[in-house]
Amino acid sequence: MKKTLLSLVVMGALTISVNAFDLGKYGEMKFENTNDNLFIMHGPAMNPSKDNEGFMNNPSIIEGEHGLIMIDPGGNYNVGKKILAEVGKISKKPIIAIIDTHKHGDHWFAGKAMKEKYPDVKIYALQHMIDVSKAGEAQKWYDILERLSGNLSGTDKEFPFPEIAIKNGDVLNIDGQTFYIYSPKRAHTDTDVVIVHTQSKTMFLGDNLMKNRLGGFDESSSIIGNIKLIEEVFEAPELTRYVPGHGPSGKRKETLTPYLTYMKAVIEGAKVALEEDMEAYEVKEQVKAKLPNHQDWDEFDSQLSKHLQKALGELEQLDE
Repeated sequence: MKKTLLSLVVMGALTISVNAFDLGKYGEMKFENTNDNLFIMHGPAMNPSKDNEGFMNNPSIIEGEHGLIMIDPGGNYNVGKKILAEVGKISKKPIIAIIDTHKHGDHWFAGKAMKEKYPDVKIYALQHMIDVSKAGEAQKWYDILERLSGNLSGTDKEFPFPEIAIKNGDVLNIDGQTFYIYSPKRAHTDTDVVIVHTQSKTMFLGDNLMKNRLGGFDESSSIIGNIKLIEEVFEAPELTRYVPGHGPSGKRKETLTPYLTYMKAVIEGAKVALEEDMEAYEVKEQVKAKLPNHQDWDEFDSQLSKHLQKALGELEQLDE
């Protein structure tokens, strides 16, 4: 039977829906053309889970003359394949380079899917990030993400380790695009790079900046260092867009201020605990009262407790 035009339209719509990166209640994940040749997919600002398939960061694409440069491709091989399908909707050019912002696997494990499709892709990261990832950090994050999301099949056995080391002060010229690299000594981790893309006037801060969710600070991190970094960003010339590791990107003040406000409240609370000889948990409620606009952030209550303890430990070290 001859198909009507309406039937063809409906079939086409269904085909697009099937092929879309659909995260159920979180909607379809798509790359947005945010400015110039920059495309960002904003993942759900929440902890890795079965519902979000372990996808919750902000993979970004910069289109060069002949190829694509990707920053933080995502959290696992299966998600990576879905992200690749979305990349194909914005450009048919190959992915020629990936820059990983830090050691946490929710940001770089999806690079395995990119490397599988584009074997010649060059993957960049801080040398220390490469070293600690190979020394066990990758496996640690594999175990964490598999436990939380159950979607790490295909990710293990051969992790997509970066092979090109970058360092503080480097300037990368890739396919006509220029990237300035800044590496704080210790902020979200001791493996971070902050990336400024010249052409789109965009700063990628990795997990040194979050919005609408909170993440952990491990033994390699510094809340005091993270505050210092964001204050330095405010002192630098203003750019067009700032991209957090998790949550919506945007202009400087609207994007950076909420996280900076949170961390300063944590440090101030920890100072009170130190001065009054109190435990971190004893100041939690008064810190919460100062953060009315943060209490709907994902992981707020549980992370606040951990962050206060972490901040108190840092202040005690300074006081020794």
